[in-house]
Amino acid sequence: MPTILGQNQYGKAENRVVKITRDGATHHIKDLNVSVALSGDMDEVHYSGSNANVLPTDTTKNTVFAFAKEYGIESAEQFGIHLARHFVTSQEPIQQARIRIEEYAWERIETSDANSKFIGADEVKHSFVRKGQETRVTQITYDGEKWEVVSGLKDLVVMNSTNSEFWGYVKDKYTTLQEAYDRILATQVSGRWRFNWTDDEQKMPHWEKSYEQVKKHMLQAFAETYSLSLQQTLYQMGSRIINNRSEIDEVRFSLPNKHHFLVDLEPFGLKNDNEVYFAADRPYGLIEATILRDGCEALIPVDMTNL
Repeated sequence: MPTILGQNQYGKAENRVVKITRDGATHHIKDLNVSVALSGDMDEVHYSGSNANVLPTDTTKNTVFAFAKEYGIESAEQFGIHLARHFVTSQEPIQQARIRIEEYAWERIETSDANSKFIGADEVKHSFVRKGQETRVTQITYDGEKWEVVSGLKDLVVMNSTNSEFWGYVKDKYTTLQEAYDRILATQVSGRWRFNWTDDEQKMPHWEKSYEQVKKHMLQAFAETYSLSLQQTLYQMGSRIINNRSEIDEVRFSLPNKHHFLVDLEPFGLKNDNEVYFAADRPYGLIEATILRDGCEALIPVDMTNL
């Protein structure tokens, strides 16, 4: 039975690049994990093994490091845009480039005056501790004409210790869960949001400010929503982002419900007044949804946030 080649791409995955910017004695860090995927006129390499249209993956790796020096890293999005544009415009067989980037955040270590003077420096501005809150992510896709930028974050753990209920749900013969009128609501946020910047004629978003503001609105919505379900909270988080950030048309969340169950302390003669919980890591409820600006089409893949 004859076969034909379907969708294909190639590139160098997980190029770890750390860029130090030295502003006198003050240093700044950008720490990225960059994956490059290229596609286009690549049929022959699959059918006959001819590499005539193939840019080596080692070259894509070298380009990542060279561009960190040539262009710097203003933001993960801007760096990905430089790379995608380069691969599509410099190599005729390459018709589309997809750049995926994870960014690992660092924050400056605040040192004491006494110790700074002890080591001979008035201020220490080159020491950092890795932030453990979340990993920032972005995916840039470019076909020579149109851009698609989908950014987001993963592994951001949040909790409300009250103002959450869960009751009135469907019950059948297998239901054992008790209704809760005051519970812990905790989740590990994986979210993606799609920008409506699609071509070079449009004004480009301020990527760093946008990320900070999206995260702020998302967290404020989580904290300020009196939750009757995690679905309700998810919708409020996405709506708050879209209503406050005009550059974003679509948000998708994958929120595992990090269950906290009250421990039965009655065998020990103790009353557990919503104070002591068992934190279960699995199995867990997984709540996922897309929130759209009215009139916009959903383009973020439904499995992009939960892999």
